[in-house]
Amino acid sequence: MNFTAVLVAALCTLPVGFIWFNPKVFGTIWMRESGMTEEKAKTANMFKVFGFVILFSIMAAFVIQFLVIHQLGALGMVGGPDLALTAKPSYNEFMTDYGHAFRTFKHGMLHGFMSGLFLALPIIGTNAMFEMKSWKYIFVNAGYWIVCFTLMGGILSAWE
Repeated sequence: MNFTAVLVAALCTLPVGFIWFNPKVFGTIWMRESGMTEEKAKTANMFKVFGFVILFSIMAAFVIQFLVIHQLGALGMVGGPDLALTAKPSYNEFMTDYGHAFRTFKHGMLHGFMSGLFLALPIIGTNAMFEMKSWKYIFVNAGYWIVCFTLMGGILSAWE
């Protein structure tokens, strides 16, 4: 497990958010569809907001690594890193043959995209349906997370 990669993947949500929610991209649509006003935004405790954004992004990146790095499944089957050294020879043979398989940015992006599409979109969409938000709201918010998960997946998969 690469904690530096998890942190970098988590922090990629910040520049993506600065671009995505810029008024010239989707920021104006998001403000209108969410009911946010500039006056209300100015009253936010930005230390608290960004602190939780980083915490939640770290939590997401931590889980996404298990979805994009297939070798972590094999490691889990032998009981984790502490037991890898005493695992049966078949584990070591498997890791010799496949230890670096599918560890590319492109492959990680594929699984990150799928995670966003099949996890973030349904969660945001479900909440938005009960909050009676528009499809624009759903697509702007889910789209942001799909892009973030795609980048997170690429970073986590490629960074060994």
